[in-house]
Amino acid sequence: MKRIHRTHRFMTTVALATMVIMTTISAGQAADDTIAPRYALTGNFATSYSPGNDIQFMQISAAALYDYDQVWPHHAPEPLRFKIEASAGLANIAGTSGNRAVASANMLALYFIDPLTTTRVRPYVEAGIGIIYTDYQINDQGLRVNFNPQLGIGSEINLNGTPYFVAARLHHISNGGLDDDNRAINSLMLQIGQFF
Repeated sequence: MKRIHRTHRFMTTVALATMVIMTTISAGQAADDTIAPRYALTGNFATSYSPGNDIQFMQISAAALYDYDQVWPHHAPEPLRFKIEASAGLANIAGTSGNRAVASANMLALYFIDPLTTTRVRPYVEAGIGIIYTDYQINDQGLRVNFNPQLGIGSEINLNGTPYFVAARLHHISNGGLDDDNRAINSLMLQIGQFF
């Protein structure tokens, strides 16, 4: 019963935070539309490295990229963006049969490294957090709904006017102490996508 109460409280907090973020985005867009939002589709490919390399997963993601100071009403550097993404896919766990569902929602700050930008590439770094549901648990993981901090580096690539991107991320799953069992899963993720 205690675990159910903590999970319910966690999900309520996430729902309220999502509503606040979406309201802030709407207000920011109405106030200033100098940099138009951009949207992307991405393929994510990942393999765990801790506690071992037993878990691989693939996801399809949809993302929206906003001017940072349009979302959060304070001054921000021009190259800073705010990204929201939702992902869903399948995981394969060594030693088990069949695939398991993986779904996540994340928000990240993305910073373009403009001094390294050329006509073809625009590199960036990004970091953020979200929540993730895994239809599996490793020993001592505790929960199926967990926090999902990520840190990455990538680049937009302009190929004949079509804006693609590729990125590598460190991907972390843990419950942040909401459960007494909190064994983390750490993975390396490759993203390949296109802006529309």
